[in-house]
Amino acid sequence: MSANTHYLSWGRAHRFEHKPHKLAWRDSIELSNLSEPMLVQGLGRSYGDCCLNGSGTLLLSKELDHMIAFNPDTGILDCEAGVSLDSVLKLIVPHAYFLPVSPGTKYVSVGGAIANDVHGKNHHVAGTFGKHVLGLKLLRSNGELLTCSADENQDLFAASIGGMGLTGLIVSAKIKLKKALPVIDQEIIKFNSLSELQEIENASQSRYEYTVSWIDTLASGKQFGRGLYFRGNHCEHIKKSPQDYLHSNPKLQVFFDAPSFVLSEFSIKLFNSVLFHKQRQEKKLETVPYDPFFYPLDAVKSWNRLYGKQGLYQYQFVVPCDSLDFMGDILKFLQKSHQASFLTVLKKFGSITSPGLMSFPKEGWTLALDFPNRGTATLKVLSDLDRMVSDLKGRLYSAKDGHMPASMYQSSYPKLEDFSKLVDPKFSSNFWRRVNASK
Repeated sequence: MSANTHYLSWGRAHRFEHKPHKLAWRDSIELSNLSEPMLVQGLGRSYGDCCLNGSGTLLLSKELDHMIAFNPDTGILDCEAGVSLDSVLKLIVPHAYFLPVSPGTKYVSVGGAIANDVHGKNHHVAGTFGKHVLGLKLLRSNGELLTCSADENQDLFAASIGGMGLTGLIVSAKIKLKKALPVIDQEIIKFNSLSELQEIENASQSRYEYTVSWIDTLASGKQFGRGLYFRGNHCEHIKKSPQDYLHSNPKLQVFFDAPSFVLSEFSIKLFNSVLFHKQRQEKKLETVPYDPFFYPLDAVKSWNRLYGKQGLYQYQFVVPCDSLDFMGDILKFLQKSHQASFLTVLKKFGSITSPGLMSFPKEGWTLALDFPNRGTATLKVLSDLDRMVSDLKGRLYSAKDGHMPASMYQSSYPKLEDFSKLVDPKFSSNFWRRVNASK
């Protein structure tokens, strides 16, 4: 056991002291002799406090990095939970396989992808990551090592997918991969209004596996609601070997906390304008490797430091709306608040349900906003957004949340009561204690 250490969330707005305990596949993992409460942390890429456990024990699973088996004929991967998606890609891409669902970063552990039931640009055709988990091994604090799947220990299987690491330690998992070449035929379309975006989205859902859009939250007047729409499919043929398209490690890195003016309202507005006008044509067709298509931010190591010493709050919600009418009100509110979002990503979820009890996606629109942390003013904006999202019968993404009140969480996740019964009694997190405060 090491001395207490301070750990930051990826958003860097939350810092807590923990007792770290490293796990490794070579060891016989014993949880009963550790201080309570416990929580597993993978690569720590959660923006909020669901991967933090202040004053408790943080089980570091990074060294649970053993690939157990990969069958190129069936596309089934069996690996330990600390294996990163980065490592998975390096193993499977040369065999012309790809992740069935991928979040916006490859520096996420397999266990973290399951615990947060991550989603990607293809939710409308593939659902969440948990949909492709065939089974997992779960170590409970009482020493039980359970095999969980749709056929065995089904209740804990469902609770662990999207369960934020609260059901115990996910030791390993079996994942069904997809056969696909690591190159994307991408089309980028400029849109000048929300109604244009609605039309493009309606025309794209049935033809493209991957769809997502970027919105300029600060554009006003005739430019209100403008942005860029990205859609794409895996190439059916490539000239080189899949091995030749493997990604490399980041070549750029942010070494210090940026001063506040770097992401001021003025600089964000300038950045948005440059990004929108950089593409001169209305439509741009190109063939790109998977890395810049799925993981543009991974090109810069420690990019979160651009938000300064105070960090950022990421706010992602989903609302069960078919039309984009609600977006106009959200954009007008953001502009009036003068709390600009640097990266604003909009995506439409499909109807595929997750096997997880606490999975975030549901059919409708999901919007992700990045707010530089400016203290009370930022928290006020988040609270106002909470009310707007609640009125629309929406909910927030626990993996990114750092402020949600208990009442909102309890009212927006209908299977919370069933899930609570399956939480390991010796596991907890700052997030879990916060959203259960009033129960």
